[in-house]
Amino acid sequence: MPTPVEEAVLAANHAFYNAFRERDASAMEHLWAVEHLSSCIHPGWAPLLGRQTIMASWRAILGSAESPQVEMTDPHVVVMDTAAFVTCVEHLTDATIAATNVFVKEQGEWRLVHHHGSPMPAPPPSRRPASNRMN
Repeated sequence: MPTPVEEAVLAANHAFYNAFRERDASAMEHLWAVEHLSSCIHPGWAPLLGRQTIMASWRAILGSAESPQVEMTDPHVVVMDTAAFVTCVEHLTDATIAATNVFVKEQGEWRLVHHHGSPMPAPPPSRRPASNRMN
């Protein structure tokens, strides 16, 4: 059973994927930290540093007709006082991505300071069809 703090971080993580799925650049911008230095590593990209650069990348991604549809599963949260991270799996049409989202407490809200997505070779066992699972 998640604690109230863990639930709040998971809700922020869920909001991130809702903004991504809905292609809502305004919601995405609200989710990222203002007072802390941020970084982002999109799959296959070089690291991006700073809010302005990161927001430009998200506006380009979300505004593109080729913007991927993403489904997030398997979130796991770790809270460390005023910082937290969530590891999860992103399912795209043609790829599976392992993701880490790092949050900080800022102005009473959990806000992103880092997103990192890395391609996985195959879906994790929990997402494989039942016929492929080993008992």
